[in-house]
Amino acid sequence: MRTILYLGAYLFCFYTGFSQSYQFKTLIDLETTEIISQGNTGTCWSFSTVSFLESEIIRLTGNHIDISEMYQVRHTYPAKAWNYIMRQGKAQFSEGGLAHDVMNSIAQHGLVPQAVYSGLESNKTNHNHAEMAAVLKGVLDVYVSNPGKRLSPKWEPVIENILDTYMGKPTDSFLYEGKHYTAKSFQKLTKIEPDQYVSITSFTHQPFYESFILNIPDNFSNGKFFNVPLDTLITIINEALENGFTLTLDCDVSETTFSAKHGIAVIPEVESTAAEAIISIRPEKHITQAYRQQAFTSYATTDDHLMHITGIVTDQNGTIYYKVKNSWGTDQTRVANNGYVYMSESFMRLKTISVMLHKDGLPKAIKKKLMP
Repeated sequence: MRTILYLGAYLFCFYTGFSQSYQFKTLIDLETTEIISQGNTGTCWSFSTVSFLESEIIRLTGNHIDISEMYQVRHTYPAKAWNYIMRQGKAQFSEGGLAHDVMNSIAQHGLVPQAVYSGLESNKTNHNHAEMAAVLKGVLDVYVSNPGKRLSPKWEPVIENILDTYMGKPTDSFLYEGKHYTAKSFQKLTKIEPDQYVSITSFTHQPFYESFILNIPDNFSNGKFFNVPLDTLITIINEALENGFTLTLDCDVSETTFSAKHGIAVIPEVESTAAEAIISIRPEKHITQAYRQQAFTSYATTDDHLMHITGIVTDQNGTIYYKVKNSWGTDQTRVANNGYVYMSESFMRLKTISVMLHKDGLPKAIKKKLMP
C-alpha cells in the first residue's frame, strides 16, 4: 500500500509539474530593431531577413539603421517573373521567397534605408500586395500563353511598370544623414557582404556536410543549403546565439501548437493536449532525425514562414526555448510577448526548414567541414 501511495504521489507531482502556466527567464537576448508588420503580404522572407540584417549592422558597426524591406521585394519580383516566363509557366510565381533572395538582391542592387523607399502606395500606411500579385500573375500568364506565337520582349517593361505603379520606382541616389549615397555605397556603410552568409538545413535525402538545392516551392532561385545532422543544426543555432550572432529561420507554422496569440510554439508528446500545451507546460515529443525527415517528406512540415532568432529563454523547469522575432505586428489582441514567439527546442528540431547566419557564427570545427 505504501508503495502505491508513493507511486501515486510521484505521478501527481510529475503531471502537475507539466501543467504550470509558462514563466520565462531570459538567458540570451541579442539586440535587434523594433517589430514591423508585413501587412497583408507574403513577404515574411524579406521582413525577417532585413530584421536579421539590421541586427548584423548593429553587430558589425554599432549603428541602428531602419532598412527598407520593400526595396528587396521590388527588385526580387522581376527575377521571379523571369524564372516563371523562361520556364513557360511551369514554376511557382507567388509572393513568397527565402532569405537568400534578399542576399541575391543586395549583391545586385545594394541596400537603402526605409525612409528612402517604403514600397507603399500614396496615402497608404499598411502593405497589401493581394491585388498587385494577382495582376502580375495574370499578365505573366498572358505572355506564357503566347497569343502572338512568339514571346514578346514587352513583358519585362510591362512588369516593371506594374511594380512601379503599386510600389513606387526605386531610387539609386539619395541623402542619408546629410551625406549622398547610392544603394551600393550605402551597403558598404552597413558592412553587409552577401557572400559572407550561409544557409544551413538538415535532411537525410542528401549527404551531410555537402550543399544541395533544397526542393521547396519558394526556392525559385535554386539557392543552395549546407546539409548537417539535426544535432549539429541545433549546435550551430545555440553557439551562434551564445557568441552574439542572430539567425534567420525558415519554418512551418501551420501547427495548432504554434500560437502567436500566446507567444508559444511547442510539440506536445500527446497530440490531444495541443490546446492546453500553448497555455501551460506539457511533456514534449523527442524529435529524431528520422521523425523530422518523415514529417518533411509527407508534407507534415512545409516551408511557410520566415522569422528571426534573437535569443534563448527557459521556463521554470529549465527547458530551453528560442526567442523568435515575428513580423505580424505588436497588437496585443493578436500577439503576445510584444510580437515575439518562444519556440521550444522540440519545435525547432521538427519544424525548421533552414537557418541563415554569418559564416563567422559557425562553430570552427563545423565551418572547417562545410568550407574546408
